[in-house]
Amino acid sequence: MTLTRRTFVAGGAAGAALVTASSPAAWARAVPAGKDVHDDLLADAAMVWKRLPSGWQNAPFLGNGRLAAHVYNKGGEGNVLRIMLNHSLVQDQRGQWEAAIGYSRLPIGYLTLTFAGTVTAVDWRLDLATAELTGTVTTTAGAVRLSALILNDRDVLLVSLEPTAGEEAVAWGFTPLPSATTRTIRRPPDYTANPDPAIAPGYVEQTLHAGGGYTTAWREVRSGTRRMLAATIAYGYPDSTGLAAAVGTVNRALDGRPDRLVAAHRRWWQRFYRRSLVSVPDRRLQRFYWIQLYKMASATRADAPVVTEWGPWFPEVGNSWTNIWWNLNVQVAYPMINGSNHQELDAVTATFRKYHHNLETNIRPEYRDGKTYALCHPGDRMLRPGPRYVGVPGVSPNDHTGNLTWGMHNVWLAYRHSMDDGVLREVLYPILTKAINYYARFLTAGADGKLHLPETRSPEYANASDATYDLSLIRWGCRTLLESAARLRIDDPLAPRWKEILEQLVPYHRNEQGVMIGAGVPLAESHRHYSHLLWLYPLQESLDRVSFEHWASMREKWHGYSFAAAASMETLFGNPEQALAHLKFFVDGNVADNCAMTPNTMYREGSNKAIESPLAAAQSLLDMLVQSHGGVVKVFPSVSATWPEASVERLRTQGAFLVDASRREGRTEWVRVRSEKGEPLALQHGIEGEIDVRDERGRPVPYAGTDTDTGTITLPLRRGESVIVARRGTRPDPRPRMVPEVGSAAPWGLP
Repeated sequence: MTLTRRTFVAGGAAGAALVTASSPAAWARAVPAGKDVHDDLLADAAMVWKRLPSGWQNAPFLGNGRLAAHVYNKGGEGNVLRIMLNHSLVQDQRGQWEAAIGYSRLPIGYLTLTFAGTVTAVDWRLDLATAELTGTVTTTAGAVRLSALILNDRDVLLVSLEPTAGEEAVAWGFTPLPSATTRTIRRPPDYTANPDPAIAPGYVEQTLHAGGGYTTAWREVRSGTRRMLAATIAYGYPDSTGLAAAVGTVNRALDGRPDRLVAAHRRWWQRFYRRSLVSVPDRRLQRFYWIQLYKMASATRADAPVVTEWGPWFPEVGNSWTNIWWNLNVQVAYPMINGSNHQELDAVTATFRKYHHNLETNIRPEYRDGKTYALCHPGDRMLRPGPRYVGVPGVSPNDHTGNLTWGMHNVWLAYRHSMDDGVLREVLYPILTKAINYYARFLTAGADGKLHLPETRSPEYANASDATYDLSLIRWGCRTLLESAARLRIDDPLAPRWKEILEQLVPYHRNEQGVMIGAGVPLAESHRHYSHLLWLYPLQESLDRVSFEHWASMREKWHGYSFAAAASMETLFGNPEQALAHLKFFVDGNVADNCAMTPNTMYREGSNKAIESPLAAAQSLLDMLVQSHGGVVKVFPSVSATWPEASVERLRTQGAFLVDASRREGRTEWVRVRSEKGEPLALQHGIEGEIDVRDERGRPVPYAGTDTDTGTITLPLRRGESVIVARRGTRPDPRPRMVPEVGSAAPWGLP
């Protein structure tokens, strides 16, 4: 008999505790389903496994920004499940080599769950609402019910087991992996793996050649036939291997009240999701969006490292992407946290705030002057590059030159969505100043009277003088510094230089096909990176259909983030059907250049794992629903005609506004905006015909501008005030909802 997840819970309360709270193997009672619209949305978005996952490409995944795990079966191991463990802090510390090797993230190992019989079926559900994997494993000898989660606020994996007769002997083990970089590119001949680990009952202690190390510890407790395992990883450098910390963490989790730990974990996730809401008729896309929120919160936090190419997870085989890539990957992964109202996940701003002093080490020693910063890729979580440097324009060009300025654009987005002048004053302004200083020292006046940039490299395409990628970042940086100085009331002696650069910087080089890569270098073949279009998106300097269409006409080498960028660009042009087509091509799992979305919403490039493209696609969906660049909040600016309804709540925009809105029968019916900081509000509401504008108490609110034909109005909102805009004479119901489905779609996972 194949036992299903439903078989085990039938006859009892939904989500009931596995054991009583007084048991040493206690598990907390789940929050009842169906309490509000968020519960309905999250229940609908749960991922399902009816087939055994075989690796990271289709496995359920857990994480808290530091500790991470994914669960799968390795081919040929018919009676074993693996839980691959990793931790985002665990890295090497040999700074004599470049960061991808000397500061490489390190594989740690995997727990094994060995059954008496051969696994014949699984019935699993990854509940986003509580970040828990629950279900059953059926074998030729019996079955085991399991629940697994990684606690939100401490680095502990908890796994609860309940075997039936025949599987009482199901047993845990742990297999360490070699403590060595998996990177093969530029691997030095004198590189050696770290020493073999010390293996003892309940822990594996791994030392590093550089000092310190890390320890994986685990322990199981039993109550009758029920069991609970706790496992953790602790990292220490330079003096500790984390042994005492790891063993202590496991003991405290199991010897205290694990049911209370789980209850606190569930409360955090419940609060997390209720910071915003998105519902659209395309159920596959709606589920995908909510899974990306879950993934992002599992992968990063403001007090955790910036995501590497794999997030905190580690593919068992690994590859050469062993640290943090700053030439696109980080920059496209994080914007979604702003619109979704999750700035508690902003590791980028926090990292620059804490480790900016290491940015000077990214510059070649002979060019360091105490006034300039730059940023290499790959680098480590502390912005250290090892002996690898940003290129020198005209001398030793490489594609690192714009990394830091583009990274500052992420910080700027975080600032604009919060209007936290502390971020502007303490992070963005000083670091961007030094980033532009690095560019400015190489600008030279040409015979045409314009300032030119010597040869750099347009990322992933070609070397060029006056590279459009770099020129667009210089323009954005100088403009942003001048605006920031005005807001902060700083009389900066560099301001005249920034103005001079804006006035005299050479225009982008063009031909009949639009903007070129740089001087004399046209876009002649498919280009996944879109570096020469950065001015269009995300910098949004201007619109140019010719340049976009030329890039979009050659898609042979596009990757996932290319389709996401194209979707977002089309929203700026006001082309919702084209935007949705690009987004769905990617999300629906189509293969391009041997790259594709995987069944668990991860993403592969060849066989390599890369986290950023699905996260960028989530931002593309947000761009369809709400935009706010240029000081205008636009509601439903690019929603497909195939989506007659949509509902959003507390989507965050530039200017620190929170937007709720509803669309029915193909029309915007109402918009509510709350101001957090009292910034000027220009609202393109999209409501047809005459409108009423009222405050939360129903009183009319004065406004300026047109109120018909989806025009833009301006409103005087003070800090904390809200306004509702609706069709005249209607009484809007401002509650969010799960909109009706158009079509049908299977859940994500392996249903």
